[in-house]
Amino acid sequence: MATTKRDYYEVLGLAKGASTDDIKKAYRKLAMKHHPDRNPGDKEAEGKFKEAAEAYEVLSDEQKRARYDQHGHAGVEGMGHAGGGFNSMEDIFAAFGDVFGGGSIFDQFFGGGGGGRSERNQGASLKLGIEITFREAVKGTTKTIDLKRNEPCETCNGSGAKPGTKATTCRLCGGQGVVRQGQGFFVMQTTCPQCRGAGKSIADPCGTCSGQGAKPKKVTIKLKIPAGIEDGSRLRVGGEGEPGRDGGPRGDLYVYVKVAADQFFERHEQDVVCKIPVTYGQAALGAELEVPTLEGAAKLKVPAGTQPGDLLRMRGLGIPDERGHRGDQIVVVQVTVPKRTTDRQKELLKELGEIEERSAEHKGFFDKMKALFE
Repeated sequence: MATTKRDYYEVLGLAKGASTDDIKKAYRKLAMKHHPDRNPGDKEAEGKFKEAAEAYEVLSDEQKRARYDQHGHAGVEGMGHAGGGFNSMEDIFAAFGDVFGGGSIFDQFFGGGGGGRSERNQGASLKLGIEITFREAVKGTTKTIDLKRNEPCETCNGSGAKPGTKATTCRLCGGQGVVRQGQGFFVMQTTCPQCRGAGKSIADPCGTCSGQGAKPKKVTIKLKIPAGIEDGSRLRVGGEGEPGRDGGPRGDLYVYVKVAADQFFERHEQDVVCKIPVTYGQAALGAELEVPTLEGAAKLKVPAGTQPGDLLRMRGLGIPDERGHRGDQIVVVQVTVPKRTTDRQKELLKELGEIEERSAEHKGFFDKMKALFE
């Protein structure tokens, strides 16, 4: 049964008159959120990733967008990927890599998207996790990481063979590292069982590394974490994985970043939210308070008559995006009620309560309630 496609503007969360920059920004945001590297095995996220790419493919093209605005999905049927969507993730990465720019935050978070080097002798990639503070995530930081990985054996220079001897070409696979079985259309390829994919046989292995060509070693690397990174993001550090065989390139290091909770702030996209206690008197009469921000303490004016749960905005004190534009700090007002009061406080509060009972606002509410039950 055919499924109904959603409106492309709805997919990107935009109005029909959105600008080109708004379209690109909305697509970048969705692609970062639903990227397969951030949601491994999540078919729903994969579907939304493809859906956003299809919407962007149409709305970022003036000709396709004009036809879509006039005729809907039927107007762009058969134009590039718009009719039937993208066949694979690789199609999306190839088509829209420029949206994020070479060496951009997209590459930093996700390793450039889906390609990967195909050299057979490339070393294995490594994975590890680190935890950073909320403020480090906001401002960016550099971390020193101690990592244990294989390094080329110094005795045999990584060949795996005893010094003075050489490895020979594997007779079973002919140096290919793989063997093929079958004929005609159906051919199965597997790793060579004799050389285990190395393509070579070592008759006299190196005594230091037992013929492996590498030995575990502790290394220290510096990792630059970009400002504004989100919890759960992945950073790729090219060439810091395991060494390749026979001079092949190293694998990569993938670092998964956990952002620790902060005692004052919570993140909501590019804004930070901070809950501030305010006394009844300060809320009623207004006050100027000193509140924490990511830049240190700052003054905040609380207007007279502020209600519990009111939101006060401090412009430009939020989190920077990939272009350096910062969000705001949102202060949530929490009016505090004292748990213990002195005799003088009780006397004043009682007097205040009597005055409030005579107020028009108070009487109006209870008059309405009384009429409701008559």
